[in-house]
Amino acid sequence: MPTLAIAEESVSEAGVDSAPAMAGEDAPYRPVSLSAGEVDDNRQWEKYLEYLAEYQGPPAHEVDVSERYIITVRGSDGRPLPNALVRVSYGEDTLFEGLTYVNGQTLFFPRALQETGSAESFRVSAEKDGVSLSLDFPRGAETDWELTLDATASYDGDVPLDVLFLLDSTGSMADEIDRIKDTLLSISARISDLPSQPDLRLGMVSYRDRGDEYVTRVFDFDADAGRFSDTIRSVQADGGGDEPESLNEALHVALNEPDWRTGDAIRLVFLLADAPPHLDYPQDYDYAEEMVEARKRGIKIFSVASSGLNQQGEYIFRQIAQHTMGRFIFILYESSGGGVGTPHDVGEYTIERLDSLIVRLVEEELAALNE
Repeated sequence: MPTLAIAEESVSEAGVDSAPAMAGEDAPYRPVSLSAGEVDDNRQWEKYLEYLAEYQGPPAHEVDVSERYIITVRGSDGRPLPNALVRVSYGEDTLFEGLTYVNGQTLFFPRALQETGSAESFRVSAEKDGVSLSLDFPRGAETDWELTLDATASYDGDVPLDVLFLLDSTGSMADEIDRIKDTLLSISARISDLPSQPDLRLGMVSYRDRGDEYVTRVFDFDADAGRFSDTIRSVQADGGGDEPESLNEALHVALNEPDWRTGDAIRLVFLLADAPPHLDYPQDYDYAEEMVEARKRGIKIFSVASSGLNQQGEYIFRQIAQHTMGRFIFILYESSGGGVGTPHDVGEYTIERLDSLIVRLVEEELAALNE
């Protein structure tokens, strides 16, 4: 088995600053972080469509995203309006309803819906703070639809930021769970110390599989980073057995049981796992439906592939991230020849420490408010 690629603090060629020591009740804590890369499939759209078309791995739930429209809502000052309510309709039918992300955008996929077969145009409505606008857009002419409302984004105090870690804690993660926990400890400390000082709450859902000690375990959002650090340290890897895990149920729980803030908040999930969901369980949830629900509620999901994630897992993880305007992140490993790489079909990427990469992505979310 390939060994983990560890980004030591002395490594400079990756262009990543070392993580600060995290002070706590014990001695200062200085983690050693994993190395990782990431791809944005929404930005490299044609490559992503090629990847979907060429996929020949185990079956997953097909969602036709080949026809994609990016809906952007801006305020009167030209800046993006996060958490604007967007509706897309055809005739009397509402086809999609959801909140914009922090960049003022959401996505619409007509071919994923049976009701759009004969539609030649769609009516798009946006609403924010009692101000609304509706426009008709012809189908197939332009793929970027923009609406400008007579409103502006405003925050009374610090930006509400909810970050939830959805962590596979089955036995197959045992070889790297301690390093992942170290990384999460570093991430929580560094986000807490960001210069922008967001109103941060951290939460976690750890999950295993049916027949294990538990299927899901929820640690609700907490504004106390020290208490959340204790939560991270308490997680142990055990159970599992077969390769797929109960990710369908875990994703549903992560979206519905924690106390997510509504209104003008940023809502992020980081899924860290090494196996796809069971697609054969009766009376189960469906990740393909859950990712649509996340998009409706303005919850962005970043999928982090850990050791042993197979072709099916990569396909599903990338579906979830792309559908919610997140990124596909993958932990890197050293081969027997000493090189560092990934088995995933991702093309070119840069190498960063995993904690630095995730903190950077959070910083990008916060920075989008000022674009």
